[in-house]
Amino acid sequence: MEAYVDIINKIRADYVDIFMEERQTSQINMEENKIQKSSVSFDKGIGVRVIRDGKTTYAYTNDLSKSGIEELVAKLIKNEFYEKFLNFKKINGRAFIIKTNPQQVDIKEKLNFVKKANDHVWSLDGRIRQVRVLYADSLQRIKIANSDGFYTEEERIYTLFLVHVTAFEEGVLQTGYEAEGGLKGLELFEEIVPEALAEKAAKRALMMLRARRIKGGRMPVVIAAEAGGTMIHEAIGHGLEADLVQEGLSVYSGKIGQRIASEAITVIDDPTLPNMRGSYVFDDEGTQAQRTVLVDKGILINYLYDRYTAMKEGKKSTGNGRRQSYEHYPIPRMSNTFIAPGNANPEEIVRSVDKGFFVKKMGGGQVNTVNGEFVFEVQEGYLIENGAVTEPVRGAILIGTGQEILQKIDMVGNDLGFSIGTCGKNSQGVPVTDGMPTVRIPEIVVGGQSD
Repeated sequence: MEAYVDIINKIRADYVDIFMEERQTSQINMEENKIQKSSVSFDKGIGVRVIRDGKTTYAYTNDLSKSGIEELVAKLIKNEFYEKFLNFKKINGRAFIIKTNPQQVDIKEKLNFVKKANDHVWSLDGRIRQVRVLYADSLQRIKIANSDGFYTEEERIYTLFLVHVTAFEEGVLQTGYEAEGGLKGLELFEEIVPEALAEKAAKRALMMLRARRIKGGRMPVVIAAEAGGTMIHEAIGHGLEADLVQEGLSVYSGKIGQRIASEAITVIDDPTLPNMRGSYVFDDEGTQAQRTVLVDKGILINYLYDRYTAMKEGKKSTGNGRRQSYEHYPIPRMSNTFIAPGNANPEEIVRSVDKGFFVKKMGGGQVNTVNGEFVFEVQEGYLIENGAVTEPVRGAILIGTGQEILQKIDMVGNDLGFSIGTCGKNSQGVPVTDGMPTVRIPEIVVGGQSD
């Protein structure tokens, strides 16, 4: 990194940072009982961001030769060089513990995980029509320096394992999906058993084949902790990212200090949680990761900032400047975002509903951050009758607005479940974790079969 820090000293601007990245990625994809893809890829490059007079310029290159660096600098320099030169101070953080670096493990062992999951699913039921198993790991080494005189570096190791199963019977097609992973190595497979994860996905697809379609309408809904945090990620998370707030593209713009949710709701973003998929020691601008309370007992108290959006308001970054790679400039992004647990017993929450809908597993979702409107698919859901979870139903979607659902939640469980994903925004994808406890929504529109 020392060979590149002089870039910062040569560019006249309000703020400059440089991001150097080396990445090695392994991937195994099995479908139709065949290994469709087994690959290892390498990439390396640097990106330089310049903030001058409130505007951002970004340039990157994978040519790390002297001439490549000089060309990059030439594209960014518009004024005279700085007359003073910075002495960079290295900032260290407490790294997460990785037990087994997957880059040092033979690919045969990784193939074994994939084949075990695949073979087990096909042995379960003749109605299974398609099985996809994906294993992926990546080693990312980053070095960051900025015009504040700070320099840091970090190594991140991610491992991901997912199973997608499709089942078919009498004209009905259903899918089941399970994914596990995080900022961890092959110790992931000390926590999960490939066959068990695969069977969970398969059984969900098979069960939904014979489930009747839900009758839509307004009704009480209980969302289980194991459903994952898709709702919190979409319904409020994106709306609290400072770039959208400042552009007037968030329903939560200008609402700091106001009540936006019920007193039962506290929302936190925390990349310091050990070894989760959205965790990091430093963000992609070199700001140390920190726990940020966004909503405190229903009151909006903060947004998620990167350096640029924080500078615009005279604030400090919350450590949420993230980017997909050196080819992308950083923007405010969530990390591990969740609703904090409450005091209610999850079983009591279910018993409190006489007739309603129970969401055990969320599917995908879409949200309009300007007005907060959302639509969420339910992958696995059941009827609640007389305070008990009864028969499975399919075809359900949850429809509403983020501000409505957050205001209505009146019971929050003392449990907490997480789900993983890759969040897309501005053509960039970053790893995230979303979580929530079991919650009760007294009334929400559940889309389904009409009369």
